Amino acid sequence: MKLLVVGGGGREHAIIKALKKNKDITEIFALPGNGGIAQDATCVNIGAKDLDKIVEFAVNNKIDYAVVAPDDPLVLGLVDLLNEKGIPCFGPTKAAAIIEGSKAFSKDLMKKYNIPTAKYETFNDMEKAIAYLDTQTAPIVIKADGLALGKGVIIAQTIAEAKDAVKSMMEDKIFGKSGDNIVIEEFLEGPEVSVLAFTDGKVVKPMVSSMDHKRAHDNDEGLNTGGMGTIAPNPYYTKDIADVCMKEIFLPTINAMNKEGRTFKGCLYFGLMITKDGPKVIEYNCRFGDPETQVVLPLLESDLFTIMKATTEGTLENTEVKFMDKSACCVVMASNGYPQHYEKGFKITISKDIQDKVYVAGASLNDKNELVTSGGRVLGAVDIANTLADAIKKAYSLVEKIHFDNAYYRKDIGARALKAGK
Repeated sequence: MKLLVVGGGGREHAIIKALKKNKDITEIFALPGNGGIAQDATCVNIGAKDLDKIVEFAVNNKIDYAVVAPDDPLVLGLVDLLNEKGIPCFGPTKAAAIIEGSKAFSKDLMKKYNIPTAKYETFNDMEKAIAYLDTQTAPIVIKADGLALGKGVIIAQTIAEAKDAVKSMMEDKIFGKSGDNIVIEEFLEGPEVSVLAFTDGKVVKPMVSSMDHKRAHDNDEGLNTGGMGTIAPNPYYTKDIADVCMKEIFLPTINAMNKEGRTFKGCLYFGLMITKDGPKVIEYNCRFGDPETQVVLPLLESDLFTIMKATTEGTLENTEVKFMDKSACCVVMASNGYPQHYEKGFKITISKDIQDKVYVAGASLNDKNELVTSGGRVLGAVDIANTLADAIKKAYSLVEKIHFDNAYYRKDIGARALKAGK
């Protein structure tokens, strides 16, 4: 079997490492991949949004199965184009990927089908949005409707801040066309939980829960980033909460998409807030989360490729999805200055004995075939153990065996989860 994995970050590296465990897979191509992924797959310099070239490559190289990992190509309809050429895919069609592609769509879907979420209003007129804010209280959440690299959400602490956020999105176009429409919603309080779930459009099989750490600095301070580390499982996600989520959120979402003629197959990400009124949906993603994937997939005991094919073929109900009863921790090592300005091109050294536990995100190979930094989030160091405390210790011990100039990482990944577990 020849596989193609679209994407080039830490999430894709984790997916590829998991897929390699299947002995039927003879070759994996990563488009575009990165310098670290090149150790585990054949990287091809075709961008994840270059749909025509991806399809051409897949056809010419007789790809048996494709995994479309990032949001952009899913929302643009890459799965549809590959399917038209007879290539089965893991990932939703364009019609289903709108659940992430448009926040207004997903909010309206939840309202229509009584799926618990924050109260909200949508706007395509800036003056009306600002007038609406005069009737609200802070803190309040402003969201760009479209994709914005995970950064299209601003939590305003005052109404003045909220108005500035609206202007920056709708007038200054800081997120481009993604901010033509915006969602203004109430601020929810409670612990956040990420739950990724496999689905074939009929059944839902959740993966182990996780907790992301989005802020750049310790104690959840600093700017929002794509994620500075994760742990799994999330101690706030109890069995009782999981049962409520399956009954009131997961299955209703899949059924709602079916009723809308947008059957969802692949990985559906549920961003949840455990409020005093029960779990509510903050957001949906139409794919594996990053860096949640880096702690979830190492705990998967079942074969990932078998599960992926089952989502495509509609046989997930009869397919085993089993996770280890252990904990995992991912510490993201970033370039100092991320998510704003940072330097690139620094040589990365990783001790040979830990390379299977490192998931590379922002690194390339230089003309000497050396791994060098090329992005804000450079890599994730991941380890597992019987307890969360031990998994955290092991992950940080990996960090000590990785070196590059201007490296920065949070020192408190998992600390909040440890407190919650006591």
